[in-house]
Amino acid sequence: MSNAPILKVTGMVCQGCVTAVTRAATGMGVPPLSVDLTSGEMRLPEGANLAAVKRAVERAGFGVAE
Repeated sequence: MSNAPILKVTGMVCQGCVTAVTRAATGMGVPPLSVDLTSGEMRLPEGANLAAVKRAVERAGFGVAE
């Protein structure tokens, strides 16, 4: 079982949104393991700086549910 942290991203409505969220996280040096449009879940590698990724996702125009 993986202990990968998961962020719940809000506001994604298309594959372009998934690409934008993936780019935002990757720009912080944390390429996501997966970003799922249907569930809104972004699975990150262990040890990822969640606060930094959250800020990057929000700067890209999306939300992160608490």
